[in-house]
Amino acid sequence: MAPPSSRRSSYSRRAQYGIFTGYVIAGIGAVIGAVLLALSLWRPASFNGPRTVAQDAMTPAAEASAEVRAESQNLIEAVRGYLRAGSQNAELKEEVELARIRLAEAEAVKGENARLKALLGLSRDKTEPIAVARLIGSTSASARRFAYLGAGSVDGVKAGMPVRSPRGVVGRVLEVGRYSSRVLLLTDSQSVLPVRLADSNVVAFAEGRGDSMLRIRLINLGINPLKKGDIFVTSGAGGYYRPGTAVAIVEEKTEDGALARIISDPAATDYVSVEAIWQPEAIRAAETPIERSVAEADES
Repeated sequence: MAPPSSRRSSYSRRAQYGIFTGYVIAGIGAVIGAVLLALSLWRPASFNGPRTVAQDAMTPAAEASAEVRAESQNLIEAVRGYLRAGSQNAELKEEVELARIRLAEAEAVKGENARLKALLGLSRDKTEPIAVARLIGSTSASARRFAYLGAGSVDGVKAGMPVRSPRGVVGRVLEVGRYSSRVLLLTDSQSVLPVRLADSNVVAFAEGRGDSMLRIRLINLGINPLKKGDIFVTSGAGGYYRPGTAVAIVEEKTEDGALARIISDPAATDYVSVEAIWQPEAIRAAETPIERSVAEADES
């Protein structure tokens, strides 16, 4: 059997027509493009109409593309802002903390000025203080409550002198050195102070308990008239303290008196004033001959 004859495309009439038609269309397109190019260079305004029509046709797609691009940019900015928020929050927290520290320092300076003004007010009273000094230490780990004062015999301080702050009584001088003194605080278990109600003649004794509270024991045991919030002041009995100095505020009523909180807390007190004994003659009259001789020896 004879092999089929191989036919080339050039021999096919249909293929020849297709190739010819492609050449004709390409030529016509090239001619039209050349004409349009020449026309656009010669009269550019001639294409304004078609250009605007094409632009109008492309506007919806362009708007959608612009919206997508804007949303993507907003998303990127949001991510960047989120990443920057951590460092910015840390910086803001640091600034707030620094501002809080500065405010606390300003409040501390304000309080210090108020305390010093109050002490200056004390020095303008009728009774001039013997000395104004700072509490430089105190006991806190035992039942005894003492404080140490940065003033001594060279400043005129003597044993038995009352020690007070702008708020009220702190205690009285127990021992005197040359440049410092030891103060027996009101809260000491051996401290007993005659007191009375600020607005009445109810008298009592304020006894230390070894903590931050005082035990108020009424002298006249009858109906207990005390109530929470009552203020006790010095009565002047005993001759050490001038009457009318604030001592304590009642916190809890008891059968024979009350439990009271000291008004002048030594832990919150910086500067104190040492005053002269209010009635030294009364103290000397109550002393035994031996105690009187010892006191005179100390004074000499």
